[in-house]
Amino acid sequence: MKQTITELILQAVTPLVEDTSSLNIILERPKSAEHGDFASNIAMQLAKPLKQNPRAIAQTIIDNLPANSVISKVEIAGAGFINFFLSAQSKQDIVKNIFQAGEAFGRNTSGQQAKVQVEFVSANPTGPLHVGHGRGAAVGDCLCRLLDANGWDVTREFYYNDAGAQIDNLTKSVHARALGIAPDDARFPEDGYRGEYIGDIAKAYLAKETVTADDMAVTASGDVNDAESIRKFAVAYLRHEQDLDLQAFQIKFDVFSLESALYTEGKVENAVQALISSGHTYEQDDALWLRTTDFGDDKDRVMRKKEGGYTYFVPDVAYHREKWNRGFKRVINEQGADHHSTITRVRAGLQALNTGIPQDWPEYVLHQMVTVMRGGEEVKLSKRAGSYVTLRDLIEEVGCDATRYFLAARSADSQLVFDIDLARAQTNDNPVYYIQYAHARICSVLNQWAGDSTTLANADLSPLESAAETALMQALSQYPEVVVTACQASAPHMVANYLKELASALHSYYNDTKFLVDDVQIKQARLALITATRTVLRNGLYLLGVSAPDKM
Repeated sequence: MKQTITELILQAVTPLVEDTSSLNIILERPKSAEHGDFASNIAMQLAKPLKQNPRAIAQTIIDNLPANSVISKVEIAGAGFINFFLSAQSKQDIVKNIFQAGEAFGRNTSGQQAKVQVEFVSANPTGPLHVGHGRGAAVGDCLCRLLDANGWDVTREFYYNDAGAQIDNLTKSVHARALGIAPDDARFPEDGYRGEYIGDIAKAYLAKETVTADDMAVTASGDVNDAESIRKFAVAYLRHEQDLDLQAFQIKFDVFSLESALYTEGKVENAVQALISSGHTYEQDDALWLRTTDFGDDKDRVMRKKEGGYTYFVPDVAYHREKWNRGFKRVINEQGADHHSTITRVRAGLQALNTGIPQDWPEYVLHQMVTVMRGGEEVKLSKRAGSYVTLRDLIEEVGCDATRYFLAARSADSQLVFDIDLARAQTNDNPVYYIQYAHARICSVLNQWAGDSTTLANADLSPLESAAETALMQALSQYPEVVVTACQASAPHMVANYLKELASALHSYYNDTKFLVDDVQIKQARLALITATRTVLRNGLYLLGVSAPDKM
């Protein structure tokens, strides 16, 4: 509908402007229905170049509007806003459009699909996934679903940081537990991991168990003096455990990448040599530096430390160089806010390679921390993890649906309070329950009717004239816009907010309306409207990875 009205405005403006290619025709939905269904400030945009009063320009635009069946009334408001009121038929047509499109309603998949890679979760294999990883998983997966709904060819990728100091600490921790050293023993590694899961890994290692992660299987040697065997087994064990967490959260990945492989396959060294050849590095104080200040950083960064070994951003540059070489001209990284400091130096490293990578590549979506509450108090510890609340804890407490919704329902750049009591509540205060209940209510009415739903596709919708019906149809018409806007802004929470508003419109309509009335025309029109609403609720919940139950 926005596109249709935009085209009508463009036709009306063409006689006034020699070149319309630079025009930015913006349509907004007024907050109050008395101001119409759409409003545009195009007259005020043209006031200065045309040197005319915007209200006079607005009147000319209205006079120039082509004849159409979409708009029933147009008004000038304020300094020159143009308010458009849709005809009853054009509002009702949304119901027929939803019936025709079904599961595809809201999807913008025309044209050739472009490739995009989304990296998310990417947890170090040093312990179970925590709630912060869970937020990254929810936001990242929803973002992938939005991109897919907007015609992108999406690759989902998980990057394991299975090299470096943290993995060394993991190895030492498992080694200590295998030797019978408890976490509270003074001999336990100072920077070691003290959760119960370390003891589980040590037992499995001593028992010479085999664990499978992705496409690899690792069998423990059981030798407590073989640090490399312990490292490989511990990493594989925790990768497997994280796989189980992701399965419980209904998250699937297409590609798993290992930091260690970047070293063993020579990709880190190749990237370093390419940076040296580019002329953007220098030696100082027995260390190798990258002139990241050439690319907007506040200071140059060490690449190779004085004592040897590369700093953590160097393999990140090699990894993203590999992404570019794999043909991903668009890459989105969904990560925790603690990665903010790495953005500039990773991009600087990629620019220094001089291979044509854009300055703003890759894109980043950073999520803030999550605070878990129960009974009005913060929950900080998990018995299994020892120092943080795990994703599995939340799923077991409130279920997958509520966990996914709550973690995705706020803007990623806002801190999130996860209220376990609210997420468990079967009341209208719980937004995911409220939305799912709207879907279940519709299913209940349709089951009572027990008619052939195909007859509703061609129902006469002219009886749909009440304020509640108009509000519901208007809400339905907004869904395709929400899908596009949420994708463009990398903001899945927009879908969550929309669904809550749609559910509110449905509940208001349900509470004020009888559906199974004697008048066949009215009955079919109302049933068609709620059937269309059910489709949109289901389509929207899918984008959040949340189920749409028929009964509750």
